[in-house]
Amino acid sequence: MSQNVQQGATGQAIDHAAAAERYLAAWNATEDGARDKAVAAAFAEGATYTDPLADVAGHDGLAALIDGAQQQFPGFVFRPLGAVDGHHDIARFGWELVAPDGSAPVAGFDVVRLAEDGRIVSVLGFLDRVPAA
Repeated sequence: MSQNVQQGATGQAIDHAAAAERYLAAWNATEDGARDKAVAAAFAEGATYTDPLADVAGHDGLAALIDGAQQQFPGFVFRPLGAVDGHHDIARFGWELVAPDGSAPVAGFDVVRLAEDGRIVSVLGFLDRVPAA
């Protein structure tokens, strides 16, 4: 079994890289209906998200947080930064927020815990690079 796919407690395979891809797709979904679907695909119903700037729970809280980030950084896109590292039901991965001009003023990494179905149940986020205020 590859480093990014492991057996869960019930024997179901957990694909860490696929979970990170769904996570970034949710952050990049810009229309309400598409965002709601992407959030539901990436996160378990009661998922929690905590970083230095936010602490939210549930699909509605996550969708509102993502919408706020998109309003603050219009036209920006989240992309992966490096490989996804995972074991058991935990994964960590880096990301950066890329501007339309190709610069990436914001970067960080997240540690996530996954449910048996591969959706995220909790996110602990860290910001490594933020724009000067």
